[in-house]
Amino acid sequence: MSDTRTSLDIEEYPDWEVQKNRILTLEEWQDKWVTHKIGFHQEQGHQFADRGHSVVGVEISELGIREFFMEQNLSYSEEPIAEIPGTKVFKSSSGNISLYCCSIFDLPRANIGKFDRIWDRGALVAINPGDRKCYVDIMLSLLRERFQYLLAVLSYDPTKHAGPPFYVPDTEIQRLFGTKCNILCLEKVDTFEERHKTWGIDYIFEKLYLLTEK
Repeated sequence: MSDTRTSLDIEEYPDWEVQKNRILTLEEWQDKWVTHKIGFHQEQGHQFADRGHSVVGVEISELGIREFFMEQNLSYSEEPIAEIPGTKVFKSSSGNISLYCCSIFDLPRANIGKFDRIWDRGALVAINPGDRKCYVDIMLSLLRERFQYLLAVLSYDPTKHAGPPFYVPDTEIQRLFGTKCNILCLEKVDTFEERHKTWGIDYIFEKLYLLTEK
């Protein structure tokens, strides 16, 4: 169900920066896969590769990557990333899916080239708030001219849930992307489920943005 109300938007909360000093380590993210605290995970994958595209992903958890290939019934190979010691890239046997097992902040060292599209679901909302500018700079550096960047963020009362997933209000999106991107909100959808009650919140919306080159 779509909802056009604005009274619940994060920018109306004077305390929206309450999460700004929240930090999760890479080890804590990896532990979420081990303990299956992965409410952000969807078993049904998005069908980009099925439509003939070459898809590159980044995930810190090797367990998460292996589970992806298993769930999608895809055979794969793995090889070290020479530029980033101790890390690997996993490639589907068809060759059109490559998943880099490393920190997103190390990814530019791998020289993976430029991309036409980015689908950011569960990434910006997972980045520690203090690292957002660095993350966005990396993402924009990976894009070709005339790019399209789909971005999904969440809206809920940040004083009631510490995150992750974190709040990313409209004002923050403007700060992070506004100098280089046109920003269009495509939809705002009520995504509240029973499990969200354990967060201490009583509403949550997902907002989908399309970012294009200025």
